This record gives sequence, C-alpha cells and structure tokens, in this order.
Amino acid sequence: MDLVHRKPQQSDTRTGRDCRFCHRLDPEFSRRKPMDRWVVKELDDTASAHLTEDGYVKHRMLEMAARFGTRMEQVKAGAA
Repeated sequence: MDLVHRKPQQSDTRTGRDCRFCHRLDPEFSRRKPMDRWVVKELDDTASAHLTEDGYVKHRMLEMAARFGTRMEQVKAGAA
C-alpha cells in the first residue's frame, strides 16, 4: 500500500431496505419508525435481518399471526 492511499475502513453506517414481509402483512407498517422497518439489504426478509429489536419482535409477531391465521389487530388486542 502506498502512503497516499489508504484501505477503506469498515463503516458503522447501516444500510437497508424495507422488509417486504412486514410491509405486506402489517397494516400499521407505514407508521413504524424507519429503522424498525428496515432489514439488512443483503439478507432475506427474516426477523433476524431487522436492524432493531422492535423490528425483530414485530416481524416475529406477524409470522406467528400468519402461522395461526390471525390478524395483527387480534394479536395486539390479546396482548393488551
């Protein structure tokens, strides 16, 4: 390596995209915080690909609701 150029450092900036799974199933998706909607763009739309814990939890709730055939409103009503 020469003295003028340096190797690029790993950045701490997270890049992502909206989770298509959550976008399709969550009627309140547009009201989520932007970071809660994002997944790592190199990964599939899975809960563990979400950038935040809240995004992960909401994704898992949607997966369970889809698995048991309930709507998200019913899941939230049961938790309250």
